[in-house]
Amino acid sequence: MPLSMNDNAVSIFKRRESAARSYCRSIPAMFTRASGSTLTTAEGREYIDFLAGCSSLNYGHNDPDMKQALIDHITRDGLAHSLDLHTDAKGAFLTAFERNILRPRDMDHRVMFTGPTGANAVEAAMKIARKVTGRNNIIAFTNGFHGVTLGALAATGNGYHRGGAGADLGGVTRIPYDGFLGDEVDSADYLEAMLTDSSSGVDAPAAVIFETVQGEGGLNAASREWIERVAKLARDHGALLIIDDIQAGCGRTGTFFSFEGMDIQPDIITMAKSISGFGLPMALTLVRPEHDVFGPAEHNGTFRGNSHAFVTARVAIEKFWADDAFEAELAEKAELLTEGLRRMADVVPGARLKGRGLMQGVDVGSGELAGEICAHAFEQGRVIETSGSDDQVVKVLAPLTTPAETFRKGLDIMFDATRAVTAKTSIAAE
Repeated sequence: MPLSMNDNAVSIFKRRESAARSYCRSIPAMFTRASGSTLTTAEGREYIDFLAGCSSLNYGHNDPDMKQALIDHITRDGLAHSLDLHTDAKGAFLTAFERNILRPRDMDHRVMFTGPTGANAVEAAMKIARKVTGRNNIIAFTNGFHGVTLGALAATGNGYHRGGAGADLGGVTRIPYDGFLGDEVDSADYLEAMLTDSSSGVDAPAAVIFETVQGEGGLNAASREWIERVAKLARDHGALLIIDDIQAGCGRTGTFFSFEGMDIQPDIITMAKSISGFGLPMALTLVRPEHDVFGPAEHNGTFRGNSHAFVTARVAIEKFWADDAFEAELAEKAELLTEGLRRMADVVPGARLKGRGLMQGVDVGSGELAGEICAHAFEQGRVIETSGSDDQVVKVLAPLTTPAETFRKGLDIMFDATRAVTAKTSIAAE
């Protein structure tokens, strides 16, 4: 019998699960099933999922084609774990990735399978850059989030997460992200000055790492001009360019990579979250051939051979990225999302839209207000969370496959929640 939130047995979570648990604190339900964009509890109540495993489920829950391929693989006793041995599942994924992703974008990157988390992909990227250049310093940016293992955490800006390190976090210089100092200040000018002046105190960098849209940092979207200029500064100063596409990739911003259409060619790209297509653990570090410098097992991981993830990842690539149809759908849904969020922002004085593509949200100015809106939306049947330095951004990460009708319903719930919470706040203030 599955547990429900009404069972005394649910106390097992409070009794035995670490206090590090997070999402379940603001989403108090016992989920037992999921399909597409819908989560279902033990009591049979359905919720529209606007969290999608924090962008790990871009293609929705239990995609039928991925599920069938995985069932077939398991049924025939296909490998589940393989270290980095050659397997049919890995070969099929690499073939699909090369044919449908890399070659059409004129990318010659090699694919490094790291440990199965995004943080491990970032660790590998930073190590590669340091080995290639012989330098130590990494340029990272305010509000960037790259993981919570020590190397990746050094490049992460969030003070709460950095405080959990219990150790010095060195080897990184923090630079203001695009817009951090206001619209009137171009932080690329600041970066150029720091890299050019030999007395700036900034050591020559091994790499420059950033997200084109900062997921956990509050959906800050850098402009194309800023991105291209920072990429050129990295190249001019002998640093590798690392694009962290862990949350913004796999279609989340409207294209497979978040930097498509820009005049840049990253030396290294980190991917995880939705790269498996099915929510299975998998991470990649894509690296230009001239920078593929690790010796055998110099960066390794016992679970870098998750064959189940290779199976579903192949299906995801072939199903959604073999032509331009899915990308066209994403553009239409992005407009729908923007329209819905604009309605919501109009209800909150001073609120503003953030992000791009299907990685958008509304900055409502306070974490308390954003939390109340999300809590009210949950009561009405929608799962959503916040982001930003003070959790002040109501952040939409719906599955990219969400039907338009479901999208509208979810956005209506969010609008109603915003209106109800702001009305209650206004009455309390009188």
